[in-house]
Amino acid sequence: MPTIHHRTCHICEANCGVLVEVEGRNVLSIKGDPDNPLSRGHICPKGSALQDLQEDPERLRKPLKRVGCEWHEISFEQAFAEIGEKTRAILAKDAGASAVYIGNPNAHSYGNALNAGFLEKALRTKNKFSASTVDQMPHQVANLRLWGHASMFPIPDADRTQTLVILGGNPMASNGSLWTVPDFRNRMRDLKARGGKLVVIDPRRTETAKIADQHLFIRPASDVFLLVALLKAVMERTPFRPVQDFVTGLDEVRALLDRFDSTACATACGVKLDDIEALADRFTSGPAVLYGRMGVATQAHGTLNAWLISLINIAAGQLDREGGWVFGLPAVDTVGVLPPGSIGRFTSRVSGHRSVLGEFPAAAMVEEIETPGKGQIKALFVVAGNPVLSTPNGARLAKALDSLDLMVSIDIYRNATSAQAHYILPPSGPLERDHYGLFLLPMAARTIAVYSPPTLSQEDGTLHDWEILRGLAHAISGEPVQAPTPRESLDGLLRAGPYALTLEQVEAAPSGIDLGPPPIGQLPARLRTEDKRVSCDVAEFMEALAALELPVEEAAGGLRLIGRRHLRTNNSWLANSRRLIKGPDRCTVMIHPDDADARGIADGGQVIVRSDAGEIALCAEVTEDMMPGTVSIPHGWGHALPGVAMANALGKPGVSVNDITLSAIDTLSGNAALSGIAVEVAAA
Repeated sequence: MPTIHHRTCHICEANCGVLVEVEGRNVLSIKGDPDNPLSRGHICPKGSALQDLQEDPERLRKPLKRVGCEWHEISFEQAFAEIGEKTRAILAKDAGASAVYIGNPNAHSYGNALNAGFLEKALRTKNKFSASTVDQMPHQVANLRLWGHASMFPIPDADRTQTLVILGGNPMASNGSLWTVPDFRNRMRDLKARGGKLVVIDPRRTETAKIADQHLFIRPASDVFLLVALLKAVMERTPFRPVQDFVTGLDEVRALLDRFDSTACATACGVKLDDIEALADRFTSGPAVLYGRMGVATQAHGTLNAWLISLINIAAGQLDREGGWVFGLPAVDTVGVLPPGSIGRFTSRVSGHRSVLGEFPAAAMVEEIETPGKGQIKALFVVAGNPVLSTPNGARLAKALDSLDLMVSIDIYRNATSAQAHYILPPSGPLERDHYGLFLLPMAARTIAVYSPPTLSQEDGTLHDWEILRGLAHAISGEPVQAPTPRESLDGLLRAGPYALTLEQVEAAPSGIDLGPPPIGQLPARLRTEDKRVSCDVAEFMEALAALELPVEEAAGGLRLIGRRHLRTNNSWLANSRRLIKGPDRCTVMIHPDDADARGIADGGQVIVRSDAGEIALCAEVTEDMMPGTVSIPHGWGHALPGVAMANALGKPGVSVNDITLSAIDTLSGNAALSGIAVEVAAA
């Protein structure tokens, strides 16, 4: 007899509610849950990937051990024993020789989030790397400096605003990023129905730009100059609501901005000054909000961008105001639970990068493996990550991984990274685990509490991801982990939260408990700064802004690279979902017709894209959606590895753009500077 199970899709940040119809262990259908107060019945194509991942015969069910080039299935008991023994031997020679890389899916598993620290503690390592320094760390550094806590994310109050400006973000593909906003298309229809306006600023006419009222092209990695000119323009106007008295330092920022000429800034970014002035009018005349995401973070001035975005919202009178720049108040308040974060507690061994929130830049991991000496990484634990495809200069990293004495991957596939591990430890299937959006619900467009029990029973002989982490910690340290289960911890966190809910209460509402829109008027009480003030003139940001120089004009004809994402992909980990991978080739280089004609490139033709890091070959997609002088290649492809299952997904492995990205970073956050890299494109 078929049964229907309520669940949250945990593939991406949207956290859409779904209804999963099953009979026995067979999934019959996955549909949107119309009663979910956040997603409102919306579901994107990725929802079907839950079934694909669960049922994929190529998904690993048992631990694998690599001996030479051959893989052998072993038990978890054997794997833990051997890994523990080998790790202890490595650390006995050099206590600083281990490292951990935490991948993107960890943010979608509250069990992993609550247990990864046990592995790090057992290793006693300072070498922690993660996907956070590939795409989001500038936002968290700005959060820490402005609000006093790295996890205190402001979000657009999109359901009540009149003007939404999106810079370097594409929620039509992502359903929000550092902003949980499913059903984005209908939310924008509602915005327009109440007389509002959506503006997108991006070097590509993205899926979001195509539903916007206005799209403005901007030169790659020049966002900081747009933001400087826009902040100057906003400060020249009177905001529709006065700036709050707990905000300080705006006058100091205004004085520093005097050194910049707005016309020159507009020229540098390629956005007309008239358009910038018009945006300033919108920001200061009514409920409006500026949101920036991936595009603003993955560049050399990523942290300055994140800071300036908040300053524009503050100076326009939009902070903590209905329709403006607001903060969620979730059922599990991560701001109240997690430490605020720190910067500079340690420095990396090779290049002296300072730690940011306990991490070193992912772009620096390769040099820490390659460079001999005390503290050279010899043992690497990769938790649900694929850094060979996800981090800069991936080909160089792949070569470096071969030199490790021990590499362990917690992963459900052999992929470009885990294929080089000595052990792969696969967790249980995605529908066999419970779920709570611990890190994502605090950033939701509407506040809900929703818990998903396991849809299917756990297969015999498998372990959940958190059980693997505890097993590794025990095997390495020799001491069993004494801690509540994730479910028990979640109940305690809910009880201690602002609504004093119990897990029993949340579970009794399978579509979720609706807690309303983000509450207004939380500041200054919710601030985590010592003086309960927002100090806009952050010293290190002011120093960086004072040192900022307008770019020297480049020779005509140069091309700059940006990334992109697609609704049917999610970083590097959905390549084996056959219903998602089908259809036209999506791993292409998008190029403007004028740039293509100048190089003799035809639509669909094979081209070579070169940078200082290397070259890749792929097909061209000639389109006026690209700004002239800019090309775009998607992130997360490149699964062509001999004998690796994921290379065979409908024969569409694609190529990895990170084979031609460099190890440059935003020094304020350690985030990889992937956007705006100079490239050459030529017909193959």
